[in-house]
Amino acid sequence: MSTSILKKTPSSRPKRAEVRLGRPPKELIGEVDERILDAARTVFLQRGFEGASIDEIAEVARSGKRTIYARFEDKRALFTEVVTRDILARIAEYKVEAPTGATVEERLTSAASTMLHWGLDTDRIGLMRLAIAEARRFPDLAATVNRRARELSTELGVHLLRDLTRSDEIATLPAFAPENLPTTARLFLDLVAVPMLLRALYEVDLKVLDPEIDAHVARAVAFFLAGCRNGEARR
Repeated sequence: MSTSILKKTPSSRPKRAEVRLGRPPKELIGEVDERILDAARTVFLQRGFEGASIDEIAEVARSGKRTIYARFEDKRALFTEVVTRDILARIAEYKVEAPTGATVEERLTSAASTMLHWGLDTDRIGLMRLAIAEARRFPDLAATVNRRARELSTELGVHLLRDLTRSDEIATLPAFAPENLPTTARLFLDLVAVPMLLRALYEVDLKVLDPEIDAHVARAVAFFLAGCRNGEARR
């Protein structure tokens, strides 16, 4: 009885999946970072800093703890990045849409109302509350966010006022001269945005503020423009 031995040829062997070594593509790294930060924001808003855990953040992010620790040293570093990204980066990324209105007052009112409705977002206000509550634990973070938020919002206000007053006679007033515009923009924001922002920090349900925004902005803009014109008249 003869036996035959079947030899497998190289082509008959099952192919092994290729293993890619090295770092993943930049776009994939950025996607993982965003997923981790989004998950961390969700958990921090629900649990607070003390109640949040890297385990839960990893679960929400569908990521391993090792992946998180490879990017962030600890929970403090992750919290710092979340607050910085969601408060400061959002201000820097804000784009002023073309406002409607035939007069400078109507255009400023339209733009400021849009900005406030955008700014009084539940998650954004929630993170601001959290950053304030953790100011003792993160004194540098609280101070940096406050300072940079004012700087970035002032820059936004400068662009807003410069663009919306360019074609109006008010642009010739001293308040809108290039050297005075940062101060004018800060006063504009302090009149229009800060009062509603402070109220939002204490309101549990931000929806109660929505009906009041437009009327508040209209009064603040009228007062602001009257002050600018009155300053020129006194001068």
